Amino acid sequence: MTATVRDYPFSRAHALDMDPTYAGLQRDEPMSRIQAPFGGECWLAVRHADVRTVLGDPRFSRRETVGRDVARPRPEIDHQTSSILNMDPPEHTRLRKLVARAFTTRRVADLKPRTIELTRELLADLRGAGSPADLMTHLSMPLPVTIICEMLGVPVSERTVFRRGADAALSTTSMTPDERVAAREEMLAFMARLIAARRAEPADDLLSALVAARDDEDRLSEDELLALGVGILIAGHETTMNHLANFTFTILSTPGLADSLRADPDAVAPAVEELLRFVPLGAGAGFPRVALEDVEMGGVTVRAGDAVMVAIHAANRDAELFEDPQELHTDRESNPHMAFGHGPHHCLGAQLARMELQVALGELLREFPDLRLAGAPDDVEWKSGALVRGPRELLVAWDS
Repeated sequence: MTATVRDYPFSRAHALDMDPTYAGLQRDEPMSRIQAPFGGECWLAVRHADVRTVLGDPRFSRRETVGRDVARPRPEIDHQTSSILNMDPPEHTRLRKLVARAFTTRRVADLKPRTIELTRELLADLRGAGSPADLMTHLSMPLPVTIICEMLGVPVSERTVFRRGADAALSTTSMTPDERVAAREEMLAFMARLIAARRAEPADDLLSALVAARDDEDRLSEDELLALGVGILIAGHETTMNHLANFTFTILSTPGLADSLRADPDAVAPAVEELLRFVPLGAGAGFPRVALEDVEMGGVTVRAGDAVMVAIHAANRDAELFEDPQELHTDRESNPHMAFGHGPHHCLGAQLARMELQVALGELLREFPDLRLAGAPDDVEWKSGALVRGPRELLVAWDS
């Protein structure tokens, strides 16, 4: 029997909604065939166990996708062999070790006072702007941008350049191919200038440490240094920026949730974990892997050479693992979500993102005891034509 091949995505992503097709596939067809947005057919994994396998099993490779016209979520064929996102161990491990120390639990704890200070400054600016005001402009964007810029050693004043680069990296249809290429080249030139500046005058920041690892220890190539700097800068703010707005929207549009979190500040941390599970960041499945050998999983045989895409946002609502998965329960005790991925490519900045989200949401709810959406939830305009979800702006209002 020939498997049904479904067009993917199943529907256009709307706000933070999940297409019900995912739940049906988890129940009836956990490994299904899809026609990807670009590059042809592939397998789609939707169950938690299968997604973990694809992300963590060395029989599935990111490196084998490079330079190949395989199924993928964005238009261009990826030729970036120097990007850590496209590497498998041991090359991936070599680069990851160079930056891992900057994102340890201890280092993140050291950054928390600065994050609190900056958040309070930004909230004062938000209040000064007057009600209603855009949370994206006054908090969601500047907080993670400033923190990662200070860590890496990037001038915050140059954020227009790297924000264009981030938009290009995550664009599917929101920018033309020429616009994506131009923004990427501008971003690479920007990072090359910063690297040259750190070579001339080293500082106490992550970029200087990476330059030293390149020049003094020969632990990475120049192309790898450039790609790593760009990757850290984009990943270090883009997802947190969007999720801070997504989480605020969800809290303010869920009756009683903001008040319960204000009444118990200790509940913010587990609430963030549940929001990470429940709120989809991706507009669809993530970057593909290619099977290096035949793999039996989800009731099918994935043949060597087959591409597989994983739907993490679906896996985070797997009824086999999560009780009442389609509902938001901020007091959920067991929460093994995969919002930060799994395996070798598990997000390096996961602890930093958690801390920023916990601090920002806690301070926001404390400072604005009557914060609300400025209009109806359906009035919020959402980004489109991109790999990630988030509001274009999030207008909030308050009285006191």
